[in-house]
Amino acid sequence: MVDLFNEVDEELRSDQAISLFRRLAPWVTGVLALVLIGFLGVWAYTSYQGRNLAAASLAYQKGVDALQQSDSSGAFADFEQARQAGAPGYKTLALMQEGDLRMSAGKPDEAAKLFDQAADVAPNQVIGDLARLKAALALLDTTPLPQLRTRLAPLSDPKRPYSVYAKEALAMAELLAGKTDDAKRDLSVLQLSLGVPDDMRQRAQIAVALIDHGDAPAAIAAVKVAATMPPLPPMNVAPASPGADQGAAQQPPSGAAQ
Repeated sequence: MVDLFNEVDEELRSDQAISLFRRLAPWVTGVLALVLIGFLGVWAYTSYQGRNLAAASLAYQKGVDALQQSDSSGAFADFEQARQAGAPGYKTLALMQEGDLRMSAGKPDEAAKLFDQAADVAPNQVIGDLARLKAALALLDTTPLPQLRTRLAPLSDPKRPYSVYAKEALAMAELLAGKTDDAKRDLSVLQLSLGVPDDMRQRAQIAVALIDHGDAPAAIAAVKVAATMPPLPPMNVAPASPGADQGAAQQPPSGAAQ
């Protein structure tokens, strides 16, 4: 009799296990399918990024090589291909190179638009603010002072990476607009500010002296040299390993001064 009860109990447990498995099977299958789909999605996206990065890197290097051979049109085409590849870091650097080429061709408005685009897609504030600063410098001779102040005032914040360069650019814009008193005030403050490079401090001193002697045009010429000099990256920004997309965007492009 005991054996009969044990046999019935085992059959009931077996039926319950089968029933439970049937209820859980669709859920287990669904979870496994989601895991598989997620894995395949990550793999596909990583492969896509790798192909884009390789294409952008190759095109960007071709552009740099063309620049070294003084082939501006070929370089622009290569940089255009690099930014179309879709790798964010190289897209930013390529846009900045294109902006430099437009500046060299005497097209500051086009250059500023390219720098603005570079700032919009920059992967970090360091490279983004560099692009914004270069856009403002490109527009110094053609844009009213209020608009330049709107561009440069945020960059002048001491917490921003290129604040001293933005302050010098703002003083330059004030000189060009005939606001010599404002320019003198800002240049005097710049002389006493911490973190100001020696060459910038000297330019500010010379410009203030020229303003005091009533020679504003010469002061403009003394300060305006800054427009042709790309700012250095902040000292707290570590250089990245060559060839890395994000790393390439951590520091100004090597051809920024061209």
